[in-house]
Amino acid sequence: MNIEEEYIRLIFGLKLKQIRTEKHLSLFGLSKLTNISKSYLNEIEKGKKYPKTDKIALLSQVLDVPYDNLVSLKLDKNLAPLGEILQSKILKEIPLDLFGIQEADLIDIISNAPAKVNAFISTLIEIAQNYNLSRESFFLAALRSYQEAHNNYFEEIEQSVEKFVKAYQINQKEKIKSSDLEEILVEEFNYNIIENGLANYNNLNEIRCVYIPKTKTLLLSKSIDESQKTFIYAKEIAYNYLKLKERLYTFSWIKFETFDQVLNNFLASYFAGALIIPKNAIEKQLKKFFKLEKWNSELFNDMIYKFTDSPETYYQRLTNILPKTFHFKNLFFLRFTNKNNLNRYKLSKELHITQQQPPTANETHEHYCRRWISIDLLNKVQKNEVTTGVQISEYPDNELKYLVISSATPDPFKENHNRSVSIGLLISPLLISKLNFLNDEQIITKKVGVTCERCPITSCEVRVCEAIELQKKAENEAIAKTVQQIIKDFS
Repeated sequence: MNIEEEYIRLIFGLKLKQIRTEKHLSLFGLSKLTNISKSYLNEIEKGKKYPKTDKIALLSQVLDVPYDNLVSLKLDKNLAPLGEILQSKILKEIPLDLFGIQEADLIDIISNAPAKVNAFISTLIEIAQNYNLSRESFFLAALRSYQEAHNNYFEEIEQSVEKFVKAYQINQKEKIKSSDLEEILVEEFNYNIIENGLANYNNLNEIRCVYIPKTKTLLLSKSIDESQKTFIYAKEIAYNYLKLKERLYTFSWIKFETFDQVLNNFLASYFAGALIIPKNAIEKQLKKFFKLEKWNSELFNDMIYKFTDSPETYYQRLTNILPKTFHFKNLFFLRFTNKNNLNRYKLSKELHITQQQPPTANETHEHYCRRWISIDLLNKVQKNEVTTGVQISEYPDNELKYLVISSATPDPFKENHNRSVSIGLLISPLLISKLNFLNDEQIITKKVGVTCERCPITSCEVRVCEAIELQKKAENEAIAKTVQQIIKDFS
């Protein structure tokens, strides 16, 4: 069903219902005045039917509304935001079926309670404006919801990787080399790959590659290392092998035009991660590691290096495997970045499986807790090394504990910056039963907050600012309590 046709029918139905209501007419009453059946009028108002010209003329006459006003797509100020949303590209671009939502369902919801839906949409628009929510941010939030709904595991892509490996005789028992994938891109998909192809473009220092679809040319930055090149090639193979048409042409991305680009970028990245780090191999590796009595950072780094020099690629793969194979579904993934010698940290990527474990991206420019190992390791980064650590983070507010594993390196995409990637696992009976090293006394337990502004920990040696938001909350609660006492005293 065409969304433009639905839009026209819905707008007409909304206007008819609004005018009828303002005239204090029931559907039964309008039916009596027009000799149009009540059921047909109901379908018109719900956006399911669009009346013929003679019936529109009759409705115009009975309701004393100019014909042109009735058929116009312009809405009054009370319903205008609804029209903006219905006409927006976002509604057209986001594949609602991914979330099990049909366009018809939305139409029914809007038709049944236009004023309430309008108020809700207006609220969302206001929130988006206040928090400077960009188009890209909206799309990425929708993608995260899609990942979380599937526990970030996609069997079809895993199977596609297995078929690709068999068809092209890829040896996954050894670390995959970029040269192996380059040969496939050139021979099978007719790529023209130019090393140092971006050398003459000084303002593209943070771009690792640019793809030109017309000539199937891939321009590479001179600064990429072997692991980055392997990942780039694996993603390009994914775009071709999975036949993903809507795609991005740069890595890292500059901006997204459509949700399909966001989704396909994720699918290609998932394929690349699964190709570089085979499912069976990492499962076997993790099972062996979980049996250790003591935590071993060096061994964990060796596990990463077996497949890739990129900790982020390995951690991202963990978010696929841990929920599926080991049933650790209460987990989060975080990526932090910061500039050298600056006490400011940005949460640049996050994923939460099954629930919103703290922390989540904070858009109010508050200060993330400096007790997190994710941030602590950023201040211990060594050049050309992976610095890995572990801690148990305890949140006093909800009494939850997480085992947090984190690795930090110089940022491969920004000079004089560092980045850390972390995975947090909720400490539960299931986790305790499968991870022997959880009893390791060398693993430090720290009470942590989310941001300094909201942290209840009073004796904190690394606090950046006072818990002002917590203080405001306490003051408001005290005022409310006093008011309640006044009401009680004078009742």
